[in-house]
Amino acid sequence: MSTSKKLFGTNGIRGLVNVELTPDAVVKIGLAIGTFFGKKNILLGYDARTSGPMLAKAITSGITATGCNVYFTEMVPTPSLQFAVKNHKMDGGIIITASHNPAEYNGIKVIWNDGIEISHEQEVEIEKIYFDNKINFAPWDKLGEIKELTDINSEYIVAIKTHVDIEEIAKKQFHIVVDAANSVGGLTAPSLIRELGCKVTSINANIDGTFSSREPEPRPESLGDLAATVKAIGADIGVAFDGDADRSIFVDENGEIYMGDKTFAVILKYFLLKNKDAKVVTPVSSSTLIKDIADTYEGKIEWTKVGSVTVSQKMKEINAQLGGEENGGVFYGPHQAVRDGAMTTALLLEIMAKTDKKLSELVAEQPQYFIEKSKINCPNEKKTVLQEKIYQQVKNENLSTIDGVKIWFNDKSAILIRASGTEPVYRLYAEAKNKEKALKLVEEYQSKLKELLQTI
Repeated sequence: MSTSKKLFGTNGIRGLVNVELTPDAVVKIGLAIGTFFGKKNILLGYDARTSGPMLAKAITSGITATGCNVYFTEMVPTPSLQFAVKNHKMDGGIIITASHNPAEYNGIKVIWNDGIEISHEQEVEIEKIYFDNKINFAPWDKLGEIKELTDINSEYIVAIKTHVDIEEIAKKQFHIVVDAANSVGGLTAPSLIRELGCKVTSINANIDGTFSSREPEPRPESLGDLAATVKAIGADIGVAFDGDADRSIFVDENGEIYMGDKTFAVILKYFLLKNKDAKVVTPVSSSTLIKDIADTYEGKIEWTKVGSVTVSQKMKEINAQLGGEENGGVFYGPHQAVRDGAMTTALLLEIMAKTDKKLSELVAEQPQYFIEKSKINCPNEKKTVLQEKIYQQVKNENLSTIDGVKIWFNDKSAILIRASGTEPVYRLYAEAKNKEKALKLVEEYQSKLKELLQTI
């Protein structure tokens, strides 16, 4: 959370536990959210973080004080709770999670009645209630009730299975290694995969809110164990989830780790083969690979700012049935227009089954780009000034300013420079037709940013 009259970042509210997200702050956030919804039914759950139960109780106090009923479902993946909000006709939902952030962080995502995170305009409404202290307290005899809603993970698994060809997948008897990051992905993905007729080997499967095995963000440098396990046991693929299991990163049968663009491109190709002229939503952080696939298979790309909320809201606005991000988030509209790691896994298994191709073969068919990422520390209060300074340096290039600054070069390389909405950092995403050029771009613009930051 920042002190500049904002609660929400790119993806919900985030903060350090008992520093920014203290119980009293979360009670007040609950009061603001409850006032925003107004005496409605709210579904509440949390991920594996050690602070989840504490913050869930705090936010429950705030919500029920406004007259809203809280349906408590305990530990769940974010997409499971999102599906349940829609499936059980709740008025809204809240998931206590900090997604990919380290264990000392937690956060709050607010869900609308359609299972999609609330829009940025609705976030501003909640912020206004919070900062102006315009809380609607319920009378003592009209307080909200606390109830339970159980077994939503099972309902979620059943729903995913309706969107893929179970018989085709089962015929292949795939062997999948699941890395659940010691979090809630382990509560649903292994069961789903077994019910699709596949064999599962799990690593980092025990629930551990300190994330002792690896950081909850599934990045290549933290997925060595997954890659090694896939190779050692001869599995067909491996999948790694983030802390709330809405994102998935895949490893092929050779232990090669793919960033989300490459696997999203596989899904996009086969989606467009069945849905000509379909609209596809993706942020400017996505690789040119996604545009190449869309152009080849007659899809229409809608570029957005970075952030799953923005992608989901744009899908809803234009009635798009597919969205994707480079970080492993895939939004499959026929199921729900939100990131969903387990749904993504099922879709990829179906494609492998129906094409009779290994993941490495499916990726090798694509135009090849090499992606390098980096970041520099930047205090939140300096982000806007740094953005303007970098823009002034590159404004004569072929660029987009939808979100940060993205520069496209004639050799099909590109770099995106943008301020993080969840951390005090600037992120850099570079891509090129060879690894050396991508690395050179990242290093060059990282140096430029550091130099400019020293002048602020």
